[in-house]
Amino acid sequence: MNKLISQWIERLQKEWISPVYAFFDPILIICKIDGRCVHEFKCQAHACKAKIHRYLDTKDAQSTGNMRKHVKSCWGDDILSEADAAKDANEVRTKIIGSILWIGSITVAFKRKGKGKITYSHQQHTRAEAR
Repeated sequence: MNKLISQWIERLQKEWISPVYAFFDPILIICKIDGRCVHEFKCQAHACKAKIHRYLDTKDAQSTGNMRKHVKSCWGDDILSEADAAKDANEVRTKIIGSILWIGSITVAFKRKGKGKITYSHQQHTRAEAR
């Protein structure tokens, strides 16, 4: 039975060629929410614990809109546009995401997503702040 499920998942993953799939864990979780079958995609960013649900009983079951919206907010517009220029998810995984996860700088990791200038402080934390 498990072999049948794994073959079915592999067949599904061959259809997922959009570059946005590269930003999510390749191991698919299939679950039920309120009696509805769902594919659950977990974001691969280090600090992100977001899970995108795709309900299979809707007409837009193959849509990647919510995944793209999450990637835009989590990884950034520039990385999503680079991924869109790639030919498939495998190229994005090897060339773009691998380099970002391993070579990311501290200023990029703490970059503000809103407006304003990034400032740094050299003042030592108080005892309450250090907890």
